[in-house]
Parts: sequence; structure tokens; C-alpha cells
Amino acid sequence: MMLDGTEDEEKFLAAGIAGLQQNSFYMHRALDSNNLRDALKYSAQMLSELRTSKLSPHKYYELYMRAFDQLRKLEMFFEEETRRGCSIIDLYELVQHAGNILPRLYLLCTVGSVYIKSKEAPAKDVLKDLVEMCRGIQNPVRGLFLRSYLSQVSKDKLPDIGSEYEGDADTVSDAVEFVLQNFTEMNKLWVRMQHQGPSREKEKREKERSELRDLVGKNLHVLSQIEGVDLDMYKDVVLPRVLEQIVNCKDEIAQFYLMDCIIQVFPDEYHLQTLDVLLGAYPQLQPTVDIKTVLSQLMERLSNYAASSAEVLPEFLQVEAFSKLSNAIGKVIEAHPDMATAGVVTLYSSLLTFTLHVHPDRLDYADQVLGACVKNLSGKGKIEDKKATKQIVALLSAPLEKYNDIMTALKLSNYPRVMEFLDIPTNKVMATVIIQSIMKNGTRISTSDKVEALFELIKGLIKDSDVSPNDELDEDDFAEEQNSVARLIQMLYNEDPEETFKIIDTVRKHILTGGPKRLPFTVPPLMFSSLKLVRQLQGQGQEENPFGDDSSTSPKKIFQLLNQTIETLSGVLTPELALQLCLQCAEAANDCELEPVAYEFFTQAYILYEEEISDSRAQVTAIHLIIGTLQRMHVFGVENRDTLTHKATGYSAKLLKKPDQCRAVYACSHLFWVDDHDNMKDGERVLLCLKRALRIANAAQQMANAARGSTGSVMLFIEILNKYLYFFEKGNPQVTVAAIQGLIELIMNEMQSDTATPDPSADAFLATTMRYIQFQKQKGGTVGEKYEPIKV
Repeated sequence: MMLDGTEDEEKFLAAGIAGLQQNSFYMHRALDSNNLRDALKYSAQMLSELRTSKLSPHKYYELYMRAFDQLRKLEMFFEEETRRGCSIIDLYELVQHAGNILPRLYLLCTVGSVYIKSKEAPAKDVLKDLVEMCRGIQNPVRGLFLRSYLSQVSKDKLPDIGSEYEGDADTVSDAVEFVLQNFTEMNKLWVRMQHQGPSREKEKREKERSELRDLVGKNLHVLSQIEGVDLDMYKDVVLPRVLEQIVNCKDEIAQFYLMDCIIQVFPDEYHLQTLDVLLGAYPQLQPTVDIKTVLSQLMERLSNYAASSAEVLPEFLQVEAFSKLSNAIGKVIEAHPDMATAGVVTLYSSLLTFTLHVHPDRLDYADQVLGACVKNLSGKGKIEDKKATKQIVALLSAPLEKYNDIMTALKLSNYPRVMEFLDIPTNKVMATVIIQSIMKNGTRISTSDKVEALFELIKGLIKDSDVSPNDELDEDDFAEEQNSVARLIQMLYNEDPEETFKIIDTVRKHILTGGPKRLPFTVPPLMFSSLKLVRQLQGQGQEENPFGDDSSTSPKKIFQLLNQTIETLSGVLTPELALQLCLQCAEAANDCELEPVAYEFFTQAYILYEEEISDSRAQVTAIHLIIGTLQRMHVFGVENRDTLTHKATGYSAKLLKKPDQCRAVYACSHLFWVDDHDNMKDGERVLLCLKRALRIANAAQQMANAARGSTGSVMLFIEILNKYLYFFEKGNPQVTVAAIQGLIELIMNEMQSDTATPDPSADAFLATTMRYIQFQKQKGGTVGEKYEPIKV
């Protein structure tokens, strides 16, 4: 059926165009022969095609534009006729003899345009006559296009200031009256379309009306272009008349579109000075009108106007724009109790943007807007509507974008209250926006109170939720979220150690509420921030910060906090991570000369190694971390150091794989020979470690030979050789030339063995080692003498 209707419409349009073209041909022939009567006759027949009621507005427009082009040519002919002596008054009367009213009025408007140009009569009289005569067409579509034509041909002939048609008898008021009258009649026709035809075609009619709305709106554009419409005239005449028509038409589509037109076509200054009148019309509109969009657009225009120049800001203060807009929003929401949550938030978001542009120094105004939003949202719980949550994010982001400083937002008491309405995913989005703002602007948050307020805002990223388990999150997104929190923790700092300690304690309280997936991300930055504070205190000296004073922040007090943190998280953090943190704390305690604290952290690390770390690869990594950290410790007395060293060497010898055992054992040799510490140089125990490593390497060779029939690589022997050379060079008397020479010969024999497995990397390593020995020989002096006996 729809297809048939479309095909029929195309046929009617084609027939109309054919008739129009045929009559326009005869009209042109009459124009060429200066035959006025035939020209009028055929032009009237041509315009009769516009009398059709079988076309939709879209198709009718095609037909109208073809007729419009012909009318422009006819107008030029009329002008030539008047120049040849034809009376324009006679012509004006002559065209009124056309048989049908629609062609008659189109011709009358065309001649009327020439009549005004001739200035033989006041423009206002001709315009008034034309606008009154057009009432003869009451069909909405035909009437709208006719009046649109009248508006088009007369817009450059209005008696405006500076216009050639202005005179004693013609004033700007006459021009304004003409446009207003034409606008009023067009709007009536446009609204009437809604009530014609069966109710089942309501959607079709609304679509057709939407296609025609620009014809009505152009009148307001013409009004805005009249030079003589100054602020006083706009305030006293134009706006009241336009609003009267908009309110009285009681049509949802017309009211929404025309209110938007007023905002868009007239200057911002006019809106500001007539804010009372404009806002007073909103509650009078139909309940179904989308007032939030129109009001938001008004505030957006005013915000941009305020941002354009600081010179206009006093105008806003003078008219008390904020209070008027705030009251208007309250009345609109009150008048529309069923307004969607997204609409309510949109209004307050626009008002906040306006407030931040006009009153950037009045935080109380911004907080007032947020408070009003909270009041209207109260009782609705978590908001899950996507449009509404998007608007809340925009509302909360506005202060951040304006001030580039989260500290300013934290001063707004209602800011966190608005965030409480966000659902969990959107709360996380907003928290991420806040952190990104801090990162981007390098904001320094330096007091525990502010940190407390900040972490309350971003708790969606810190605390696990029962409603939204982490399992549902994308792993990459989750990691990015938590990394942003970790970066934030690193930025929290105060030059006063006491305040920094309070900040750390506050952060600790919050992040410990996170679940097992979050803590591996958030605990390490907290620990390192604490250790940074320890070193800061240690650098200030013993007298300024006595370690034993419990009333002030001291390294001992911080270590106690760190110890509690690690103990609290046992079973939550991965054992490997917990062990690393223990070793970091032990090293910091070493720098502070706190032997009992350092020993305690090492003890925890050893317990973690023994009881929690079972994976062989993890054990290898862990033992090397233990050895490396212990080697750097100088705070331990002989007994404690021996205990820890003995444990480390014992762990090394118990690793699963022989090569791992060998490497860990020869690494332990460094525990017995520490440069710059004469009391930590035990050559015999170094040699014992190296010999033990050789035995393990030899056992690895034998196992490889038994299992695979080949002795495998000699890489371990070469690595041990390099350790021998290191301690030989450092002056360990137990490492002799004979031992080094014997090891070199052992490696050579193994490599030349029939069961040896070719290993290019081992060959390259050995060659490099031999070159190093040769290089040391060539140095001369004490070093050269030392290396000279070694034969390579």
C-alpha cells in the first residue's frame, strides 16, 4: 500500500511538473512578445498546478521551487513593463482578476514586490494588504508555501533603518508588524496540520510538519536581521508577541521548535536582558515539550557568551542570571514530576557549566547546583540509566575541566554526594577521570584530610564490590585501573614527615579494603612511599628524629606499620611479591642502622621462602634476591649474619636442578667477601663455596652423561672460573694461581672429550675469559705480575 501511494505521488508530481512546464513555455512566449494579458493568463494556469492536495510537503516543495523560478522571471518582466510606462497600480489591480485565489495571490505578491520597489505607495500599506489577502488560503501546506513566498520576495523591501524604503510614513515598527503577522498566520497553519486527517496517520503528519518547520522559523530569522530591532523593541514588542503565539498555540512540536529558534537566531545579549520574560514562558509550555533540551541550549549559549569576553560578565551579575536560571530549573522540574532522571541531570549539568563560566570564583554557587541535583535525585538509589549516568559524569567532570585541580572539587561538599548515585561501572569511570585529571595537571595532594576525601571519591577503584565481582572485568582494563591508583599513591607527599606519615596511614586504611586482586597493584607503591619517607628521616639525622621517640614519626614507627601491613596481607599477596617487599624493608632498615628490624624482615622473607614458595623457578629467583640483598647488608653482627648466611647457602644447595644449585652456591661466595668491609672478608669460606659449586657442576656433568650419554655443556665450569678470577683479583689469598690453572685445564679437557656436547655460547664465553686474562697480563704493574703465572 505504501509503495502504491508513493508511486501515485510520483505520478501526480510528474503531471504537475509537466503542466507547469507547458504553461511556463507559453508564458515565456507571451513575455517575449510583450503580451501582458497572455502572460498573466498562462502564469495563472501555471500557478494553478500548486492547488494540488495530492502531494506530500516534500514533493510539493519540488513543484513550488519550479514555480518560484518562473515567478522571478515574471517579476523581472513586470519591472520592465513599469519602466515602459505601464501603471503599476493598474497592474496590481489587473492580476486580481485571476480566476482562482491561489494563482491570484502568488501574482499579487509578485506585483506587490514591484509595487514597493516603485515607491508609488508606502511599503507598509502594500505589505499590510498582501499579508491580509493571503488569509484567503487556509489549506495548511498551500498557505505555508504562499506565505513563505511572500516573506521571500519582501524581506529586502522592509522599511528598516537605513533601507531605501524607510520614510515618514514607513517605520521599523511597520516592518516588525508585517513579519510578526505573517509569522503568526504561518504558525497557525502549521499547527492546524496536526489536527487534519485520521489519528492513525499521526506519525506521518508529524513527519510532514517537521519537513515544513523551517518555513515558519525563517520569519524569526528575518526579524533578527532587521537592523531597527534593538534591545528595547525586542523586549517590548518582538519577544512578547512571539512568546504569546508560542504559548497560545498549545502545540508540542511548534513550542519546542520555536523556543529553540528564539535561542538560536537572536543575540545572546538580548537573551540575557530578557531572561525573566523568556524563562517565564517555560512553565506555560505543554507538559510533553522537551523543555530540558531548550533550557540547556539557552544556558549553553549564555555560557559561551560569558566565555567570549570578560567584559560581558558584569551584565550577568547585574541581571542576577544565576539565581533566575536556578529558580527556573526548579520550577520546570516541579511542573514536570515525571521528567526522566537524565533530563534532570542535564539541566543541572548545563547550569553548572554556566556557573563555572560566569562565576568561576563562587564555589558556593557550584556547590549549590550540585546540592539541588542531589535533592532531586534523592530516593532514586543507584542510577543505571546510561543517558543519566553519562550526564552525571559530565556534571562531575565540569569542575575538573574548569579548574584543572581536584583540590577545588574536593571543597564542594556535595561533590561526593552526587557520585554516590552512580552505578559501580560508571563510578569507576568517574574515579578514573579524577585520577587522570590529577596526573595531567600534576596536582599535589599534601594533607591526610584531602587524601581521605580523595580516596572516598575514588573508592570504586579501590574497594571490591559484592555486586560486581572482579571475575567479570577484562584483565587488561582492571590492570590499567589499578596501575592508575598505584601512580596516584606515588604522588601523595608532604615535606613535613609527620604529615606524610598520616597520608601513608590514610592510604593504607583504604587500600587494605581492596581484595586479593587489587592488593598486588596497590600495596607495593604504598610500601615504597613509606620507604622513601624512612630514607628522608634517616637523612635528617638522629638528633632531629630520635628513633625511639614514639610521639613523633620515626623510621622504627614506619617499619612497624610496614610489618603489620605485610603480616595482614599474608595469604593475599603472592609469596614472591611479599618476599620482595620484606627484602626491600630489610635493606631500608639496614640504611637506618636498625639491626633488629632488618633481621625481623629477613626472618619473614625466609619463612615465606620455606613455607610458601614451592615452584622451582620462583625459588631460584627468590634465593638470588635473598643473596643479593644480604650481600649489601652491613648492619648485622657476626652471630645474626652467620645465621642468615648459613640459611641462604643451605637453601642454595637444596634447589631442585643441579645447574640452579651450582649458580646459587657460587653466588653465596659473595656473602663472605664484601668490599670496603674488612670484617666481612672470609677467604676460606669463599673458597669452600666455590669448591662446593665445582662439585655440584661435576655432579651435573655425571648425571647428564648417565642420562643422555653426553657430558653436556661446560658452561657452569666457565662461570665458576670467572668467580675464581674475580676473587683472585680482589686479593683473596685462598684463591691461588694453581687453583685457577687447574680449573682452566679441567675445562679444556672436558671440551676436548669425545662425550662433550658442542655449545657455541660456552665456546664464546671461554674465549672471552681467556682474552680477559691475556689483557690483564699485558697491563703490567702489580696486576700484570699477578696474572703472569696463569698459562692460557
